[in-house]
Amino acid sequence: MLAALLVVTGSLPAHGFGPHRKDLPAGQLASHGALSADAQMQQLAALLPERDVTRPPPAVDPAMWALIVPTDNAMTPERIALGRKLYFETRLSADNTVACATCHDVSRGFTDQRPTSEGVHDQLGRRNAPTTMNAFFYEDVFLDGRVPSLEEQAKFPAINPVEGGLPDHAAMVGAIAGDAGYRKLFRDAYHSEPNLDDLVRAIAAFERTLVFLDTPFDRFLAGDPAAISEKAQRGWQLFNGKARCMSCHMMNPSNPLGTDNRFHNIGVAARTQNFEGLARKALAALGEEGGTQAVDELALQTDLSELGRFMVTKDRADIGAFKTQGLRNVGITAPYMHDGSMRTLWDVMDHYNKGGEANPFLDGGIEPLALSPDEIDAVVEFMFTLTDQRFAKQNEEERAAQKKIAGERRPFRDDDLAFRRVLPFERRVEPSPRED
Repeated sequence: MLAALLVVTGSLPAHGFGPHRKDLPAGQLASHGALSADAQMQQLAALLPERDVTRPPPAVDPAMWALIVPTDNAMTPERIALGRKLYFETRLSADNTVACATCHDVSRGFTDQRPTSEGVHDQLGRRNAPTTMNAFFYEDVFLDGRVPSLEEQAKFPAINPVEGGLPDHAAMVGAIAGDAGYRKLFRDAYHSEPNLDDLVRAIAAFERTLVFLDTPFDRFLAGDPAAISEKAQRGWQLFNGKARCMSCHMMNPSNPLGTDNRFHNIGVAARTQNFEGLARKALAALGEEGGTQAVDELALQTDLSELGRFMVTKDRADIGAFKTQGLRNVGITAPYMHDGSMRTLWDVMDHYNKGGEANPFLDGGIEPLALSPDEIDAVVEFMFTLTDQRFAKQNEEERAAQKKIAGERRPFRDDDLAFRRVLPFERRVEPSPRED
């Protein structure tokens, strides 16, 4: 059953967003449209100057940092140097074209800015690549929370058939074990020869350096009323009030990302999927012993991806539920949602404003918001203030691009549903044939 369900997608266009980079010389591009490793590392050095990595990053509470960093993977310069090299290592893929940095490109907000990611042999998966910026705050990793840590997350992309394509973890270690440079880096970092546990611990240590929390919004909260516009300030009020964003995206000093670290069905996949039928297929495919690797493969290669958290828990209440993503740097990490189906933040707000897509598993908190166009504009304006100042130019360019697209096309806008002039069930009732 598992083999029958693994319908691998072919090479498909990325819907006009992401992979085509005509603004850059060919020498700066790597496979799958990513910026070359050398160019990415230059940008990374400018974004994250040298600092004492044994201490918490700026803007992160030391007590929180102590809780987040595992005791067996303390932050050291040697471990981060190893993890950085591994993050850009294409040998961790079957055709030497895919690295972590392929789908989490420094120049693209540490994503690939395409609806779903492209792996070995130009195969497309079924999930949108979340940013690795500030990923250390998440309590569970992957959009369905199938692993509990960055260390565990790093074990799977290289061996997923549509991502890295390596046959197993032994091949993952073997890809770099014969490299004298890597052997030295492993000895310096962990006093060991190359091995899986230290390989993934190093990648996780490096990813914990990707902290980007210096935003206009933070300056506003610190007492500078001029840090964000009056419209954005109104958006912040709506965010905490009528728009009800804070129900799942609360932001406070102990949780600066804007996530409840929970999973919700917000009615995205419901547009095209029969959840009940998919759930039956998933239970048959996974059986009683379906482990993380099976979930990982099904989530990226089949329509079962749309079941979200249910694939992990097999709990009916989790059907179609996905992790609440943080809002930091959201302006530069489009497209949005687990399937990358929403190109702009206006699309996202339109989706919530109409109450999502009705389905039996829709989260109880998802309901029409009755936001006016001006109110939606204000909330979007606020969300663009959540981007780190190091990406200010990119943020403004993306805001202008999204505004233009939204002005021309709003596929998820439905004022009749948003203002309850019509109810969802009325849209789903087919008219009876007319009898003469």
